[in-house]
Amino acid sequence: MGEIRNFRSGNQDEPPPHGPMPRRLAAIIVGDIASYSRIMQADEEGTHVRVKRIERDIIQPTIIEHHGSLVKTTGDGFIAIFDSPVEAVRCSIVIQQNLIGRNASLPKHSRLEYRIGVNLGDVIVEPDDVYGDGVNIATRIEGIAEPGQVYISGAIYEQIKHKVVCGYESLGDRKVKNITDPVRIYRVLPDADAVGRTRSRRESVLLFLLITALLVIAGYVLWYVLTQPGRMGEQAATPTASPAASPIPQPSPREAATQTPQPSPSLASAPPSPSPSPSPSATPPREPEMIGIRGGSFAMGSNDDPTERPVHQVSIKPFSIAKYPVTVQEWNECAAAKACGFIATGKDDSPVGNVSWTDAQQYAAWLAQATKKAYRLPSEAEWEYAARGGTQTKYWWGDKLQPGMAGCKDCGDLAAEQPAKVGSFKPNPFGLYDMGGGIDQWVEDCWHRTYQGAPSDGSAWSSADCSSHVLRSGSWKNDSRYVRPSNRDGYDTNVRYPTHGFRVALSP
Repeated sequence: MGEIRNFRSGNQDEPPPHGPMPRRLAAIIVGDIASYSRIMQADEEGTHVRVKRIERDIIQPTIIEHHGSLVKTTGDGFIAIFDSPVEAVRCSIVIQQNLIGRNASLPKHSRLEYRIGVNLGDVIVEPDDVYGDGVNIATRIEGIAEPGQVYISGAIYEQIKHKVVCGYESLGDRKVKNITDPVRIYRVLPDADAVGRTRSRRESVLLFLLITALLVIAGYVLWYVLTQPGRMGEQAATPTASPAASPIPQPSPREAATQTPQPSPSLASAPPSPSPSPSPSATPPREPEMIGIRGGSFAMGSNDDPTERPVHQVSIKPFSIAKYPVTVQEWNECAAAKACGFIATGKDDSPVGNVSWTDAQQYAAWLAQATKKAYRLPSEAEWEYAARGGTQTKYWWGDKLQPGMAGCKDCGDLAAEQPAKVGSFKPNPFGLYDMGGGIDQWVEDCWHRTYQGAPSDGSAWSSADCSSHVLRSGSWKNDSRYVRPSNRDGYDTNVRYPTHGFRVALSP
């Protein structure tokens, strides 16, 4: 699929047509359905319909949302190109995670699981196809990938390793067909912690194999001793204990269970949830500390980025917003009540992460029902108004970055490889903490690429069919430009990501 092809017609001695070929450097995604022939043989028409629905509902919209171009579909796969390697990998992750829900209710033998390979290369672009070694390498990487997984080349890895919050497992250099030099390949893991989990599981497998080998050897030695002629008689005549009296210790059922090798994490598996689950609490939930915000008018947006334009005047009605982002402890109260979908890990006073927009809505709905108060997500306009704290400067504290004011990758001494506990940095003039840096924060609005047509009354800009929603604040993994109150981004509605959290708002 997508290999360089040479076509000749007429007189083969004629020189090829002259003229420059359109070329570009692109991140190439190649996807292909695993075991497609077998699934087609079992249900040809049904499989064809399902593939077309996946292309229509998941693959095409996700490529568009991540600023890519679908070059072609191939019956059992697709090829897409992107200007940005970051967006190409994000798109691949989102496709695989969205397929989890599509496959959840199906028996394993009939699931449509994609293998995805991503490479960076110089390619020849035609209206309905793309050619070159860059495409060939992406195709070979896809062929190596396991179903439900994303594999990337070393060229892609070097571009994204500090930009996409994932785990990466090096699979070493691989010799691939028709490519002269070996290609370094990495497997993308669902989150950064998965690297450690994969390593520990492999160590467990090796330990299990070692213990099994020792037990087999010891068992053989014991059998040899007991079955030698005359050995039993000699042992009976002597007062020393026989080997049979001191059996080799066997692992208990619980120990044996811990020695069983575990499968490595996959992008096509649900996000891991720790156990055991906390028991539901009979006490009312802990309500977040809220800050009342007076209504007012402000200039929303900036000219620093196309997505923040046009700058427009917005009127805000009075509302309240949480002093801090929702914490791990607060989230787990919802999980204990069986109203939120997973148990969060981390310190109780850290902001909860790995939350989708849908997850955040579930928490707000649970809190509203449990307290009989109208808790909700803030609108994008409310969030920016609150984050600015009555200022119109680049940051709420001024136009220049200052250390100790926010948690981000280049924000100063308190920046770290994980979010600091809530309230670690100074509050803005409205008394709100972490309204920039720390954790990305979901708001109510659907994602729109610009503010053209946005409401001017501070309400959420929503529609019934939007597939992605707005994130604000930036996180500890981002640099300082994401900390600006005007910064905005969009992400897929139902997809969890380690740096994504939220805070709640309350109408009067």
